[in-house]
Amino acid sequence: MKKLVGFVGWRGMVGSVLLNRLRKNNDFKNFNSVFLTTSQLNFNSPDIKNCISNNLKDAYNIKYLMSLDIIVSCQGQEYTKKVYTKLKNMHWKGYWIDASSFLRMKEDAIIVLDPINYNAIKLGINKGIKTFVGGNCTVSLMLLALGGLFTNNLIEWISVATYQSISGSGSKSMLELLNQIGYVYKNISSYLSTSTSSILKIEKKITFLLNSKNCPKNFMKVPLLGNVFPWIDSLMENGQTKEEWKGFVETNKILNYKYNIPIDGICVRVPTLRCHSQVFTIKLKKDISIKEIKYLLSSHNSWVKIIKNNIDHTISKLNPLQVTNTLNIPIGRIKKLNFGKKYLSAFSVGDQLLWGAAEPLRRILNILISQ
Repeated sequence: MKKLVGFVGWRGMVGSVLLNRLRKNNDFKNFNSVFLTTSQLNFNSPDIKNCISNNLKDAYNIKYLMSLDIIVSCQGQEYTKKVYTKLKNMHWKGYWIDASSFLRMKEDAIIVLDPINYNAIKLGINKGIKTFVGGNCTVSLMLLALGGLFTNNLIEWISVATYQSISGSGSKSMLELLNQIGYVYKNISSYLSTSTSSILKIEKKITFLLNSKNCPKNFMKVPLLGNVFPWIDSLMENGQTKEEWKGFVETNKILNYKYNIPIDGICVRVPTLRCHSQVFTIKLKKDISIKEIKYLLSSHNSWVKIIKNNIDHTISKLNPLQVTNTLNIPIGRIKKLNFGKKYLSAFSVGDQLLWGAAEPLRRILNILISQ
């Protein structure tokens, strides 16, 4: 008998990307599905193969949820807090797959990134683990980009600078950035139609507009257009932001080594629409050649693409626009640093809505379906 999978939060950005990936890979043929809602009860379900109900079901109906073999939630941590605990207290035997961060550090939950921790996932399933959670977006992208170095135990420590797109902050923030673009263009378009306009005059006008009270900023405290925010998430006691803290704790939980690899850095929000970029400064445990480093990185998984360290390849292939809506994880600017032979730098880009969010969920769902 096919397993019955319930989907919650499937209309949001991560949920929509997940459904598209499941459709594209014809995964729905392998299980029966039902779609749940927190706000549109009895509306029509999406047209999906093997969907058992034409209407949306109540995502808060615990009795109904108890009948599901697997629940996939992209609804956010508040939903997880309300529903997950109730199901566990009622001894629900199903699998819970979650996109939010709420359960990631729980002892009985596995952060899933199967190209990195497939063995740990299989071992957890065999031991009766029922909770599987997608990891932080930049953590997953870093682990895939540097998988060849991590799995060969070559990294002593990493300093990371992330440049994270606005879609990582949610659809409302993304729309606000677009509204900022529209607001500025509406007020400077006349300057652009004549070659006599001074570029410094235009820049001054744009800066004035972005600093004015009329600039759209309902969800961001200050405009992101023409700007960067070196702060993502809340403040931790040690001065890190929570996003920076996740880089250390989640990476090491996924790797599950007997020791922790020191990882720190600064996370920055930038005005790109999609994809997160990262600069890695790495201290290796031993001196190995750039040629060997490139081989280890490229041979670890099929998604990593080595970009030649020259201007043409870098600007044409190592950027968010080229990576958006693909599973590719290009990595370039690979070079030794003047600090010493064991010091390495690299720059990588990945789609945070795919490998950074939806794709690990799709893959763990398929692993659980095959059990």
